[in-house]
Amino acid sequence: MCWQCDHPGASWQDYLDHLRELLELHCWIVQGVQRARHRASYAYTIGLAGHGRPELVVTGMPYDRAVALLNAVAAHVVHAEAPRPGEVVPLRGGPVIEIVRVAEPGAHLAVAAALNGPRFSALQLVYADDRGRWPWDVGFRGGRGGQPVLGARATGSPRVGGRRP
Repeated sequence: MCWQCDHPGASWQDYLDHLRELLELHCWIVQGVQRARHRASYAYTIGLAGHGRPELVVTGMPYDRAVALLNAVAAHVVHAEAPRPGEVVPLRGGPVIEIVRVAEPGAHLAVAAALNGPRFSALQLVYADDRGRWPWDVGFRGGRGGQPVLGARATGSPRVGGRRP
């Protein structure tokens, strides 16, 4: 169950206040957005912008895997330089991801926008499928709803670890 389902009489402001309390205890939190009809589910961080970092988002991945991925990358980002758009990162024990700058973060990360204000940046962690194909490749296997990409790929992609292969 989600917090809003567990608190049916609560307002939007009550929910935001609850999240602010969580952010006082934790550096960031992960917000999930359920799949709806043909729109893929997605999840994103809230709180990294408060530390001068971009928020992170992943689309089309089951919630538990998305949370694990976002938490792992956020733990790195909060203590180091954020990956750059176009960078391809093979994650230990996880998928290969390419970083894409989210074109309109406030349009997709509504709760982050409500807490951060309209001006914040976000990076999408776009992942390859089990055959190494990307959402922009023919034959990509993306599951129900696919993996929508929320921005344009960086010019000259891909780069592995900041370098071109």
